[in-house]
Amino acid sequence: MVTPGSRVLDVGCGDGELLALLAETRNVDARGIELSRTGVAGCVARGLSVIQGDADTDLADYPDDSFDYVILSQTIQATRNPRLVLEHMLRIGRRAIVSFPNFGHWRMRSQVFFRGQMPVTDSLPYAWWDTPNIHFCTIRDFVSLCDAVGAEKERAVALDAAGGKVGVSAPWWFWNLFGAQAVFLLKRG
Repeated sequence: MVTPGSRVLDVGCGDGELLALLAETRNVDARGIELSRTGVAGCVARGLSVIQGDADTDLADYPDDSFDYVILSQTIQATRNPRLVLEHMLRIGRRAIVSFPNFGHWRMRSQVFFRGQMPVTDSLPYAWWDTPNIHFCTIRDFVSLCDAVGAEKERAVALDAAGGKVGVSAPWWFWNLFGAQAVFLLKRG
């Protein structure tokens, strides 16, 4: 989804694994923002340009159209204000790429239905009392958020738990039920 040679900001970049991959394989101008000191230290050790910051508060400081792509990988569910974060991403970048675990996946639904407990899966491995995730959403919920902020969905894929593409062309309800996670490429509408 990322064009070679582009300017990329990875929000919540963790230890910089994705940024390093994009820099090596796509020759991008890779920048990152990460909340944890450990993550920032890991990025700096890789030679990446990353600053410590909070997606909920610090994206407001970036000028419009600063990047070609702003990426939020497996992080939107951990932000305090997902709508504001997405609006800033679409303002800062020409395109936004968002990936997240799908709380509507059939395994999560069945854990709640049959066990009566909050689900614990490979993509959501935390118990309810120690999770950093505060806004669980489904693929359908995220599509509603995109519509609410006027984001145009250029491309979207549903993935299985291992990150493999759910290889069928299907309506949203199917992805919402069988996609363990999703990736969306968005632009301002």
